[in-house]
Amino acid sequence: MSQSDEILTIKGLHIEGKTDEGWSEIVKGVDLSLKKGEILGLIGESGAGKSTIGLAAMGYARGGCRISAGEIIFDGHNLLEMSNKGQRRIRGRRIAYVAQSAAASFNPTYKLIDQYSEGPVFHHVMSKSEAEHDAKELYRRMQLPDPEMIGYRYPHQVSGGQLQRAITAMAMSCRPDIIIFDEPTTALDVTTQIEVLSAIRDIVNQSGTAAIYITHDLAVVAQMADRVKVLLKGAEIEEADTRTMLRAPRDTYTKSLWAVRSFQATPKKIESTTRPVVSVQNVSAAYETQLVLTDVSFDIFPCQTVAVVGESGSGKSTAARVMTGLLEPSSGSVKLRDEPLPSVYTDRSKKQLQEIQMIYQSADTALNPKQRIREIIGWPIEFYTGLKGNANENRIRELLTMIEMDPDEFIDRRPGELSGGQKQRIGIARALAADPSMIICDEVTSALDQLVAEGILRLLDKLQQDLDLAYMFITHDIATVRAIADDVVVMKAGKVVEAGPKAEVFTPPHDPYTELLLSSVPEMDPDWLDNVLQGRASSGN
Repeated sequence: MSQSDEILTIKGLHIEGKTDEGWSEIVKGVDLSLKKGEILGLIGESGAGKSTIGLAAMGYARGGCRISAGEIIFDGHNLLEMSNKGQRRIRGRRIAYVAQSAAASFNPTYKLIDQYSEGPVFHHVMSKSEAEHDAKELYRRMQLPDPEMIGYRYPHQVSGGQLQRAITAMAMSCRPDIIIFDEPTTALDVTTQIEVLSAIRDIVNQSGTAAIYITHDLAVVAQMADRVKVLLKGAEIEEADTRTMLRAPRDTYTKSLWAVRSFQATPKKIESTTRPVVSVQNVSAAYETQLVLTDVSFDIFPCQTVAVVGESGSGKSTAARVMTGLLEPSSGSVKLRDEPLPSVYTDRSKKQLQEIQMIYQSADTALNPKQRIREIIGWPIEFYTGLKGNANENRIRELLTMIEMDPDEFIDRRPGELSGGQKQRIGIARALAADPSMIICDEVTSALDQLVAEGILRLLDKLQQDLDLAYMFITHDIATVRAIADDVVVMKAGKVVEAGPKAEVFTPPHDPYTELLLSSVPEMDPDWLDNVLQGRASSGN
């Protein structure tokens, strides 16, 4: 590699994080180089330092962190020696960042297209009208629906997957030299992920943009990266070109990453006399005049996991909103142990509310950052069970023990002091605090690395067996479905296209849409994405 080819060089990077005892090292002397037009993949489990290093590539350290040593050379200039004004001229214009949680990154009070236009206008790249025209073109390339008009919606008016594509387009708005992608396809269904990965690669190839691609999905990094760097606890484990890394990883830790997702939940047999905990019967629903669910029916039995799968906008989360009383159906009903539930949650009794709880996709936005763990878990305990004082405290500690977190260590922490996996465990404990019969798990592992996600699935399976819980598992991750589901409900455009036991749904012949979903799951083969795109192009799909 010639020096002139390098757009970014990081040497001896050390980053420290503030703790109660002082400063603790979280990135330990990492080196990194990036050529123009190259994609470098950073992989490793939660806490490896991937995102911290990605942000440092912009000369930035998040709150509570500091860059204590090293050099960050961008286009011949050390970012750490630049003034704040000089760094601001580069960030967003020449180095852009795509965050993992789009929902937490957008300003909820501004329309998408206004937020897209802000960067190009601020950096004098385009006028407002030129930026709006450019936004629509990139929305089209990112496969967003109605690209001419979707930008005029507010963030809460689009799905999570659509929001992630919109923030990816926004990062590309100034056509930067480097884009740091921090888990950009985490929230996307497998069919949409293919198009977004293809669009990202096209942008890099066509514009010569370099990229750092941070991910916990090894199959995705196989499609995207020219080289892969493996990290563990802030230190580099090994680095190689992608094909070499996939074929012959050297380090034992890297080999363990390649071997994850071994977990398989024990199948449950439902007796014919067992009645469902929750029954969704012929439910249709609409947002204003737009029909979003059509004649949806399925049952969820005690100690059973029903996975509801489908691409973004298929109606998975909308069905959950109807079940929890957040959206009133236009027809049909939801029954709890054969008794119809009131359509609106405000009309439900405390006992009815208690029975169905929810764990959300983004623990970052689901947990109040100002509350301590004792408050987050303690409030639903008091509300649903009436326990106060020492009894409430004892129950909090019991729940923390159940989710495998030491009560003495975590009870007085706030969410910002927890890892992603720990936050999701707190979300589980908060749902359990109500002592429910059924929990809706809405993409609860999609934002987690594979090792942490497997731990969450094992925990949910253990809790199900111990407490006889029923789960509705909303997911776009087919590997998760294979690991934990008993029954599968496949949805498309608000309708159920196929449903039944997992073995039956996943055994050919498939419904054409189910076949599309299964064929869209990335494989650990660097040629997989190209082969899929070529196959679909030749077949006209």
